[in-house]
Amino acid sequence: MKFQRRQFLHLAVGAAALPAVSRVAWAQTYPARPVRVIVPYAPGGPTDVFGRLIAQRLSEHFGKQFYVDNIGGGGGNIGMGQGARAAPDGYTIIIVSPTIVINPSLYDKVPFDPYKDFDPVTLAVTSPDVLSVNPSLPVKTANELVALIKAGPGKYSFASPGTGTPGHLVGEQFRQSLGLDIVHVPYNSAGLAIGATIAGHTPIAFTTPPPVVPQVKDGKLRALAVASKSRSPALPDVPTMTEAGYPDIEGEAWFAVIVPARTPKELVTLLHREIVRILALPDMKERLAALGFEPVGSTPEECAAQFRTELAKWSKVIRAAGIKAM
Repeated sequence: MKFQRRQFLHLAVGAAALPAVSRVAWAQTYPARPVRVIVPYAPGGPTDVFGRLIAQRLSEHFGKQFYVDNIGGGGGNIGMGQGARAAPDGYTIIIVSPTIVINPSLYDKVPFDPYKDFDPVTLAVTSPDVLSVNPSLPVKTANELVALIKAGPGKYSFASPGTGTPGHLVGEQFRQSLGLDIVHVPYNSAGLAIGATIAGHTPIAFTTPPPVVPQVKDGKLRALAVASKSRSPALPDVPTMTEAGYPDIEGEAWFAVIVPARTPKELVTLLHREIVRILALPDMKERLAALGFEPVGSTPEECAAQFRTELAKWSKVIRAAGIKAM
């Protein structure tokens, strides 16, 4: 599905119907009722984990409940579609991952336009994809894994949280750039993918750190590399793909906070300011680091630029691999 590349900062449009003084007063009394935080995935995944952390802190600050509404299905399309159709009044916010810019290339049709239907609040955190393996594999580095796969073409498979997820696409970068004969096995969540790798069904996995780190610490998985520019604070001893000699393999999951298009600018500014403050709190930074998240707290404009860059990047990978949603 093709979209016009319009910047989707429509922040002033929704507020135009109210006088400036009234809009400011409205923002000062916000929120007057509970706020829905849509997580377009099932509970337990990294998007859900981050969404609940933010919802809890926003509830504590504002004195009103910010409650997580998990709307899974369709690779995130159902939840994001509901978010796109929600009233632009500040009482619906959406936590999204790169699937918001991956899915338009992956599906023939999606129920939202990432450029017209949402206003960004902030690119909140990033989280590198991790290459991990079952400890039974006789490898301790990414180089040794590559050699093992090349010695047994078609013999090995890798797990991801699902078709078109960042883990899948980083795995495709790995396969394409190194000319590897390896089979992709999609699961419905990162937890299921990691479970399959621990059980040895798919001995290799590409996922974000939250489900991986505890298993690495318990010796149930071996992390070989992270697909980011720098090492992950959650896995400081694990080299980057660049350090392993594979600079073309790079991909991070990231989690952004967005709202329906035309949400009043004053509310977007208020939410942005508070979320950035939360991300900078020492205990929050410590908690995020333990989970493998790195705080960013970008401006709305920077978040929009990230969306455009990522859409272009991953659409090339998807086309080269001929990936289509099942």
